Amino acid sequence: MYRSNNVAARIFSRQIATPPPGTSFHCARRFYENIVPNHTVYDVECPDHSFRKFTVDGQYLITFSRNHRDLIVYRPKWLSFSYKGDEIDMFQELPSSAQKFESFFNLIYSVSLASCNELICKDFFLYMESNRFGIFATSTAQIQDAPAVGGAVPGVPSIEKITFHLLRLEDGEILDVKVFVNDFVNLAHNTGVFLYDDLLAIVSLRYQIVHILQIRDSGHLVDVRAIGAFCREDDELFLNSSSQCVGVSERSRLLAGNVENGYHHNESNTDNSFLSGLKQRLLSFIFRRIWNEETDHRLRVQCLTKSFYFHFQDYVDLIIWKVQFLDRQHLLLKLGSVDGGVSRMADHHRAFFAVYDMETTEIVAFYQNSGDDLYLLFERFCNHFHAASRNSLCMNFISSHSNNIHAQEQLRSLKNKAASYSQFVKKMLVSLPFNCQSQSPSPYFDLSLFRYDEKLISATDRHRQSTDHPIKFILRRPPYSLRFKIKSGPEGGITDGRTKGISTFLFHPFLPLALSIQQTTYVHPSVINIHFRR
Repeated sequence: MYRSNNVAARIFSRQIATPPPGTSFHCARRFYENIVPNHTVYDVECPDHSFRKFTVDGQYLITFSRNHRDLIVYRPKWLSFSYKGDEIDMFQELPSSAQKFESFFNLIYSVSLASCNELICKDFFLYMESNRFGIFATSTAQIQDAPAVGGAVPGVPSIEKITFHLLRLEDGEILDVKVFVNDFVNLAHNTGVFLYDDLLAIVSLRYQIVHILQIRDSGHLVDVRAIGAFCREDDELFLNSSSQCVGVSERSRLLAGNVENGYHHNESNTDNSFLSGLKQRLLSFIFRRIWNEETDHRLRVQCLTKSFYFHFQDYVDLIIWKVQFLDRQHLLLKLGSVDGGVSRMADHHRAFFAVYDMETTEIVAFYQNSGDDLYLLFERFCNHFHAASRNSLCMNFISSHSNNIHAQEQLRSLKNKAASYSQFVKKMLVSLPFNCQSQSPSPYFDLSLFRYDEKLISATDRHRQSTDHPIKFILRRPPYSLRFKIKSGPEGGITDGRTKGISTFLFHPFLPLALSIQQTTYVHPSVINIHFRR
C-alpha cells in the first residue's frame, strides 16, 4: 500500500491507526524514510584522530590519537547556530563557526592507555551497553619467527605483551586489566575476542586456549574457565595426581632415552604427552558419529578406516581460529590449519566448525565448511549466529536473509550466479563465526527501508575502496525515489594526484548523523565529512 512521504500525514496516521501486534517498532522505524541526513559539511576542521565507531547506545564516539597511545572520547550533540536578520533561508550556507567538528561533538576526556612500547589496537573495541563499559586492547609488535616453547603451536607469531583494558566510558576510569604475555590474540576487527552479555571469550591462538571471563558490575574481570588443554576445573589436578604414581626412576629413564635419541624438550612438554582435552573430545565425537551411522560391523570398520583413521592426523593438526557465543552455554568454534589461522586470506583454506557445550564439556556438533547441513541452518536462522546481547534492542533489527525478504532475494541471486553449489556454501560460511559487534544498527542500513550498493557501503564494519561518485540511498517503497546521498572525500574529488585510498563510514545508531572518513596515505591527514539532517 502506498504511504505518504509527508511526515505530518504519517504522524496523523499513527494517531488514528493501531499497528498490528508485534510491529510497533518496525512501524516507528518507517519514519526514517522521512528523516534522513540531507546536508553535508565537507572536509571538516577536526583533530587528527583515528575514528573507531559510535557506541550502540549512541552516547559516545570512540577515537584514538594518531600515535595510537591515547583514547579520546566524544559525546555527539546536535548542531545549533543563529542567524542575523528577520528571515531564515534554509538553503543558506552554514556559518563557518558551525562547520567545525566541535559543533557536532563535545570532548569528554582523553586518557592514555598505551605504556612503554605498547600501542593501541585501533581496530579493536567492544562495548558493554548495560554498564557502559568499554574494552580496549594494547599490544607490542609481533614476532613472526618466535620459537614454539611451552606448548605453543609452531608457526604462530608471538606478541610479548597484550593488555585488555576495561574502562568506564562515563569518566574514562580504568577499572581492570587482563594481560597476556608471549601470546597471540587476533585483535583485528575483534576477530579473536567475543562479548556476550557479561561473558568475554578470548582466543589464545598461540597456546590454543579459549579464556572465558566474566565482567562484574563492579568493573572486575574474573576468570571463569580456560578451555583447551583442560576442559573441567579439576582436569589438571587429576592428571597431576595420576602422574605421581609414576616412579622417579622410571621418569628419569624416559628422560634419558629421549635425550639420547636427540628428542629433547623441557620438562613441561615431556609431561604433556596427551592431546588437549578439547582435541580428545573432538576426536571422540567424530569417532562416535561415524560409529553410529552404520549398524553392520564390516561397513562400520570400513567407514572408520576411510573417514576417521585416514584423516586422523588432519584432525589432530586442527587449531582454533575463531570463537563466538551462541548462548551462555554453547560456543561455536572455527578450526583449520595453522596457515589459515595466521593468514589474512583464510578463505582459501579448508575449515571446520564445532559446537562446544561448556557445561557438559562435550562437542555436540561438527561440520565442514562445505557442508550443506550447516549452511541450511545458517540460511534459516542467521540471526541466531549474531548472538546479540539481550540488553541491546536495536541490534536485534539488523537485516539478514533470515528476517528480510530483500536480503533473501540477494542471497537467491548469489546462489543462482554461483559456479558450483559447494563453492557458494564455502563463500557464505566464510564469515562464521561473526566478528563481535561488527555491524551497525543504523536504520539507514535496513534493507526493508532503503536500497543501496552494498559493494560501496554496508552495515558491516569494514574499510571500503573510495569512489568519486556519491552513494545513493533509494526508498524501497513507492515512489522509489532518491532520499539522500553520501560522498566521502573532498566535495570536488581528489585533485592533487593522490590515490583515492580507502573510506570508512560511521553511522549513529539512531540519529540522522554519519561520518565519512577518507584516508589516502598515512602522511596526509584524513578527510572527514559530516552528514546530518539540517
